[in-house]
Amino acid sequence: MSLKLVQNASIGSEKSLNSEKHILFVLSEMSEKSIPFVEILQNKLKRSKSEFKDLNKTPMSVELPNGGLASYAILAANLSMFQKHTLLRKAVKLLLDEKPEALTICVFGDDATREANACASYYVTTVNAAELPSRKKKDAKSSPPKAINIFGYKAEHDYGYVNARVAGNVLCRSLTMLPPNELTPTIYRKKVADLAKQNGWKHEEFDMAALKKMGAGAFVAVGQGSEPMDAAIVHLSYSPPGFGKSGAKKHVALVGKGICFDTGGHNLKPAKYMQGMHEDMNGSAVALGILLAASEMKLDVKLDCWLAIAQNHIGPLAYKQNDVVTALNGMTIEIVHTDAEGRMVLADTLTLASRQKPDVILDYATLTGSMEVAVTDRMSGVVANKPELACKAIGAGAAAGERIVAFPYEEDMDSDLDSDIADIKQCTLEGGGDHMHAARFMGKFIENDVAWLHADLSSTNRKGGLGAVQSDVNGFGVGFGLEMLKALLEK
Repeated sequence: MSLKLVQNASIGSEKSLNSEKHILFVLSEMSEKSIPFVEILQNKLKRSKSEFKDLNKTPMSVELPNGGLASYAILAANLSMFQKHTLLRKAVKLLLDEKPEALTICVFGDDATREANACASYYVTTVNAAELPSRKKKDAKSSPPKAINIFGYKAEHDYGYVNARVAGNVLCRSLTMLPPNELTPTIYRKKVADLAKQNGWKHEEFDMAALKKMGAGAFVAVGQGSEPMDAAIVHLSYSPPGFGKSGAKKHVALVGKGICFDTGGHNLKPAKYMQGMHEDMNGSAVALGILLAASEMKLDVKLDCWLAIAQNHIGPLAYKQNDVVTALNGMTIEIVHTDAEGRMVLADTLTLASRQKPDVILDYATLTGSMEVAVTDRMSGVVANKPELACKAIGAGAAAGERIVAFPYEEDMDSDLDSDIADIKQCTLEGGGDHMHAARFMGKFIENDVAWLHADLSSTNRKGGLGAVQSDVNGFGVGFGLEMLKALLEK
């Protein structure tokens, strides 16, 4: 997305805004008397039996004398980042629905307030102004805003870090929204190779033949059910210029589940639950979004990105209940349910990632239905093999406006995965706590005692949007992942 950004340090006034057609007013709690077009706003508040303070819960739009449209919202100091993003999303939607060619943001309050609100408003505006995949004729004629004007704060950084986060989020959503016939493993791998070339990432693939030879039986069990057998583990690497020479040597691995379509395999999903299963590759899209944003930010961290790209289909060679397969680390796995394929492809991928001995592994996956039962589709859950990582995750989620709930990683749950015939069972059929069972299972495949955080993405698709993002597919995890990287880089 290419946007012209014009910044004005001066506070917006009725005179300076007279020619603007779409204006977002981002207010403080004390700015009622000083805002432009206040009489029009007060008249509408009175007519709707509302008060000025109510704008910190529900934004309001008014028609301007020049025929323009203004949207007003108060970002109160006690609001969380998630609450601020949500309020801004609702306020800016009133403007973006008119498909404006340009949009103006006016921030009010003290210096610190205006800086924070300008950054948040710019992020929410740009992330929702981006073009996303659509196959509707009418959408082919629409175009996003070409310019954004900001009054009340002028940043020296030109919002480059915000643009990077938006780029990562949009990449994540764009890939996730593609229909399954447009994102098979073959097509996905080609797109990833192109991204690597464009961004200077190192790129290698482990296809089915290579994985069979390596002994990655957990991944192969899932991939062998598809025709063609085009599944692969894709490995991308990013190192900032001069990495390690300045003393910074943090190495983080990103791992993403990339199931391009999930039928459930022999344990076939009913139609209701198979709908939307082209989005089961969202974890890999989140990992790619983080990698892209971190590259554009030039974060001083070495990143390895491992994408487990496959489909879970049914066919003559598809794996089945009671099969026993041998994973890359030599563990034997008894298959209990073929729809628990995500933990299978991630098992071998986590082994590969951990063998490079990164400081931390961060994995992202739309893994279990039980996580959504536990925390709903309004937030996502994490499990970590080191308690301090779980604490960092909660803080990173709060900073990003993407809410995170931490779950325990308790050893006594392993008894539920005891198998009579293999080293471990893939899952249980008894139900209850599958999100924690899945984490205990995957943790067995991490070598070298590497610190590991698993994010079970239950909030990647929420009707009407979530937090900053108004599309149902919202890119949850990219902002959280970037804040996690920042937290890991802190000394």
